Amino acid sequence: MTLRRTNPAHLAPPTGFSHAVTATGSRLVFLAGQTALDPAGRITGADLPAQFARALSNLLAALHASGGTPADLTRVTVYTTDVAAYREHARELGRVWRDQAGRDYPAMALVGVVRLWDEEALVELDGIAVLP
Repeated sequence: MTLRRTNPAHLAPPTGFSHAVTATGSRLVFLAGQTALDPAGRITGADLPAQFARALSNLLAALHASGGTPADLTRVTVYTTDVAAYREHARELGRVWRDQAGRDYPAMALVGVVRLWDEEALVELDGIAVLP
């Protein structure tokens, strides 16, 4: 499997994402949306950074259980109930990403939503990975 991250010079420099990811492999893994649910099904984390860390950890756990690693991620969508708070905490969220997933960034999008399934949830992440 190979992933090629493309960041054209004529686009704004990406920070914490890649403009495009070309994947060649044999298995696609579609990762369901993950929030900051603990094993008992309760939302944890009082603020966006704490919930983001748990949601990312949950997403990566599903990926690992499927035989993948963070470097296999090709696409991640982040849904948040508070885009302003996401921007405010962008540096901290970037550190959380790098600590858990490294610097091989997938193509990403941020979507503001009115609410998520669990009303206490502030953020949800879903993704696609390509495995060998």
